[in-house]
Amino acid sequence: MCRSLEHLPITCLERAKELKARFGRFLLKQELNIMGHSQKTDKLTFHELLAHKEGLCAFTTFLASEYSEENIAFYLACEDYRNTKSSSKLCAKARKIYEEFIASDAPREVNLDHEIRNITLKNMKQPTLSCFNLAQSKIYTLMEKDCYPRFLKSTVYQ
Repeated sequence: MCRSLEHLPITCLERAKELKARFGRFLLKQELNIMGHSQKTDKLTFHELLAHKEGLCAFTTFLASEYSEENIAFYLACEDYRNTKSSSKLCAKARKIYEEFIASDAPREVNLDHEIRNITLKNMKQPTLSCFNLAQSKIYTLMEKDCYPRFLKSTVYQ
């Protein structure tokens, strides 16, 4: 939330989040209908969900309700990193992503096995645009196979 809203009572903030999520779901369903998707006949793919601003917002809201929003935050941070144009910013951005999401006891640590953590740490010695690809791919697969099916059954999506 915006820092300027911190003084509001928590119930107001929660209600605002709920309304934002409902509005986002409505816009997503309308947009998908325009694109030719019918909720009854076509299943929205995970890739399509992430490609739509409203879908991404609804999925993020769902992950927050499950206390796992770090997964989508990591995925989006990697996408932003991959689109970095300035090579001078790569090292600092890579270090920030690693320290926030991958390092042991990171504040928003994602669920990666030891081998992937080591490969990513090794890639950090000479950061390239692809140094997080393996870790990002694992988190994408985790969200697609685990979180996304639950999202489709959730009240946030329904």
